[in-house]
Amino acid sequence: MKPECPNARYGSIDRSVHYHARTMQLRSPLLALIVFLPVGAGAQDISVPEPMRQRVAQQAAALRPRLVEVRRDIHRHPELGFREIRTAKLVADRLRALKFDEVREQVGVTGVVGVLRGGRPGKVVGVRADMDALPIPELIEVPYKSTVANVKHACGHDGHVSIGLGVAEVLAGMRAEIPGTVVFLFQPAEEGDPDGGKSGAERMLEAGVFAGPAPTAIFGLHVMPTLQVGTIGVNVGAAMASSNRFTLTIVGKKTHAAYPHTGIDPVVIAAQVVSALQTIPSRMNNAAEPIVLSIGTINGGNRFNIIADQVVLTGTVRTLSQDGPERVRALIERVTRGITEASGATFTLDFPAGNPVTFNDPTLASASVPVLAEVMGGRDRLTSPPPQMGAEDFALYQQKIPGLFFFLGVGNTEKKITAMIHTEYFDMDEDALPLGVRALTSVTLDYLFRK
Repeated sequence: MKPECPNARYGSIDRSVHYHARTMQLRSPLLALIVFLPVGAGAQDISVPEPMRQRVAQQAAALRPRLVEVRRDIHRHPELGFREIRTAKLVADRLRALKFDEVREQVGVTGVVGVLRGGRPGKVVGVRADMDALPIPELIEVPYKSTVANVKHACGHDGHVSIGLGVAEVLAGMRAEIPGTVVFLFQPAEEGDPDGGKSGAERMLEAGVFAGPAPTAIFGLHVMPTLQVGTIGVNVGAAMASSNRFTLTIVGKKTHAAYPHTGIDPVVIAAQVVSALQTIPSRMNNAAEPIVLSIGTINGGNRFNIIADQVVLTGTVRTLSQDGPERVRALIERVTRGITEASGATFTLDFPAGNPVTFNDPTLASASVPVLAEVMGGRDRLTSPPPQMGAEDFALYQQKIPGLFFFLGVGNTEKKITAMIHTEYFDMDEDALPLGVRALTSVTLDYLFRK
């Protein structure tokens, strides 16, 4: 998940921002920013037989030692996007040991796909777990501290892999009773390609991960330290923002700094542009439709006494509306054109497509709420958090098929586990791992059993 860490060195990602036809049914351009979870839902709304639900709970709890062991092993050996060689082998070996019907490696570079066919006919459902780490040093002293300099599982993907393998083990143990097929996607490079290419979800889709067997829905989760262990956050509608990276180049005229009137100073112009761009979210946008526009880098010039010939700014735009990225792009262009033309400068704007909004299909999400409530021990253990301005390439799967992406609480104030993802101090309460297995297994089975 990408709140974008300051150490990440990722290039622009070329993706479509067109939304699946399902989302077009929303009248407001704001993609279901606030949707209340269904009330009064109970066990009668869960399609999985109660004996099977009890077995899932027991097996998930019994897996805790293995889940912790796997998570810590991966944490000690983090790998950046498209470098997840060791992690992918661990995953593929485990799926084969569980006697999966198919195990495909090197899908989308380093991805692993596992296919588990149930003993009864039925639908096909996808389960996704991402595998990559971040270029961040580990600054906490724990027995499972990263052994790789300046690389850390600072976003919890080690936990996601452990949970995904736990779900695989539980379902493999009851395959004869499962009505349908489960396709597991262990995905590389959710955080982006360190070399500036496409993300893992896009690469896997291009590799035909949905070609066959073709899922008709997909589930995923993300650990979240702002939620306490024992709780889950689930949104019906928009869950996370779209994400676009842009590069703005302001071109002036180089000259001696002692004679600025003989040149065009792009540094001064860039300063005006940075200030003016902040009026886009604050003065040119409906305050009810959140926008984040942040400038991350400014580079230009080559000597203290030379007026630069150009300044390059890079930044990110986050929105929760369908037309947000294109609308903000047009405003950046308009604001910059006005300032540069007034100063005699020129500019170029590179604004490639990025992650779309992570949009939870309302029907799928609403149907899954009773299941998650039972897993967590009550409706009061579920929250409907405001949509986050971080982004997720899980959204690319949701453009193809309905999907649900929810948040698993891993924070614990009593244990002082409070650091945010994408930081050097991030950690998780590992008591959340069996809860994650139970939650992800349960919504998957509920979808398959649902008429």
